[in-house]
Amino acid sequence: MKNLIIIFILFISSFISAQEPLSASEDSAMLAVTVTDMEKAIRPYDVIIFEGIQTNKSFKGISDKNGKFRILLPEGDIYQIKIQGLGSQIDFDRLNIAKQEGIISGELAVRYRPEQKFTLDDVHFETSKSVLLPSSFHVLDELAAALKAKKDLKLEIAGHTDSVGNNDSNQQLSENRAKSVVTYLVKKGVEAARLIAKGYGEEEPIATNDTEEGRQENRRTEARIL
Repeated sequence: MKNLIIIFILFISSFISAQEPLSASEDSAMLAVTVTDMEKAIRPYDVIIFEGIQTNKSFKGISDKNGKFRILLPEGDIYQIKIQGLGSQIDFDRLNIAKQEGIISGELAVRYRPEQKFTLDDVHFETSKSVLLPSSFHVLDELAAALKAKKDLKLEIAGHTDSVGNNDSNQQLSENRAKSVVTYLVKKGVEAARLIAKGYGEEEPIATNDTEEGRQENRRTEARIL
């Protein structure tokens, strides 16, 4: 998925001044962030995460209806900037905010092309069943939170299997697994009308079914933006 996303990060300006509005301080830089797609259309309610590589501290900003937000980041760290996607985080660039005297202010433009189809990493089921494993709950909780923030999104949850076994059984299994994901999301507060469960069985492989590694890739759950 990372290779399918075109990302452009521009650190427009950084300067030191004696005074700075908002809450910038001697120890924290203030960034005014704008989030758009590659055609410069605003991206409201996107979650951008700044993870300090040295301190392991994370800071999160959510763009408003105009695609903007402001955030304070402690100086003296290198930040891994991430986009919170539907059920996964996308790493795409780093930002170095060195420790300096005075108050630091800057503008950050985040431009990227949102993917329309996501593999929901770490969503797993009991073998040959549609029962979600507890290890799946974290990524599905993140997906539910993203959907509740972006109330205009509608998703198809697509289930896929490998080619082992009967074709009809695989088709039914993929449908049941997709329904299990939808049921979980609805229980987490996502409106049922925004979700469609669909099974594709073994019909859309993304890897060979001749190896265990390939079959594992084919056994997947996707979220497709409608």
